[in-house]
Amino acid sequence: MNVLFLCTGNSCRSILGEATFNHLAPEGWRAMSAGSKPTGQVHPRSLALLNREGISTEGYYSKSWNDLPVTPDIVISVCGNAANETCPTYLGPVLRSHWGVEDPAHVTGSEDEINASFMTAYRILRHRIEQFLALPLDELQQDRERLKAELDRIGTLLP
Repeated sequence: MNVLFLCTGNSCRSILGEATFNHLAPEGWRAMSAGSKPTGQVHPRSLALLNREGISTEGYYSKSWNDLPVTPDIVISVCGNAANETCPTYLGPVLRSHWGVEDPAHVTGSEDEINASFMTAYRILRHRIEQFLALPLDELQQDRERLKAELDRIGTLLP
């Protein structure tokens, strides 16, 4: 199964989701990320955070959803709502869910405050990914309605 983490810029949240998912996922599951309007670079704080957490950052880059190597089976949008972001809608025959997370790239303040916003986004995504991977995935692959309901439920969880 291929899971796409999608947001607008593909520089922070979707990269955090992709790398964390791939770090934790069982064999046969793979994440990728993309943006509708990619910034062209991964935010350095995202890369630093992943490295501190022991998650490989090799091969991750900001890319368009037009440049995906495969068609995803599941699309998880991660755009937040507080900043009035418009989350892109991936078109195609895929299962879609929304896991809104506020964008740490737009946080201003002290270094500690900015770093804390990146850690908050990471912790939310990691918690949701862990909950996703704890599901009976083999069983749910055969029941798309139930999988969609579980993904939507997980998208509301906070650590």
